[in-house]
Amino acid sequence: MSISIVIVEDEKNYNNALKKVIDYQNDMMVVAQFFDGNTALKKLSNISPDVVMMDIQLQDMLGIDIIGKLKKEMPTTQFIMCTSFEDEEMIFNSLKAGAMGYLIKGESMDKILSSIRDVYNGGAPMSFSIARRVLSHFEKKATEKKDFEELTKRETEIVELLSQGLLYKEIADKIFVSIDTVKKHVGNIYRKLHVNNKVEAINKFNHFKN
Repeated sequence: MSISIVIVEDEKNYNNALKKVIDYQNDMMVVAQFFDGNTALKKLSNISPDVVMMDIQLQDMLGIDIIGKLKKEMPTTQFIMCTSFEDEEMIFNSLKAGAMGYLIKGESMDKILSSIRDVYNGGAPMSFSIARRVLSHFEKKATEKKDFEELTKRETEIVELLSQGLLYKEIADKIFVSIDTVKKHVGNIYRKLHVNNKVEAINKFNHFKN
């Protein structure tokens, strides 16, 4: 039984090149091609292929949004992002939406074919550079977690209030301490989080929360 595949890609030459190579394989077949997001959004759930090769930046919408809207209707379909974007936000938004693979355009056709087989068999194929970014992200998260675990309950509370935009005096009034006490806590927070100012502390806190 061959793997059924749908290609969602608005660059027609690339879409057709993928189809040609995939259809040449004995164990897989392209059952539909879409060149825009709206058409894919309307028709994909009726096809329910085994695998969807999804471009992120379509002309009319993001492939991430299509996955987010259809994933529940297509629980057995595996989505592979095939894109030129390598930034962390795109990667993690894709994975959160339900994509199980993330390939950079320019990968060899052998890599793309092996990734289709891999995701069909329960794997999570990624381009090497993407896998490195994902691992780096989780290593950074682990370090941040360790840093935040060093904060006292009061220091954590103050970082939270800083992230809400409160000034030192407002924080002091809210937790019933002096401004000098707040400043002392903030100094300890900077040291433990390895930051130099309030903006860096808030950014690190928000990144950790997300």
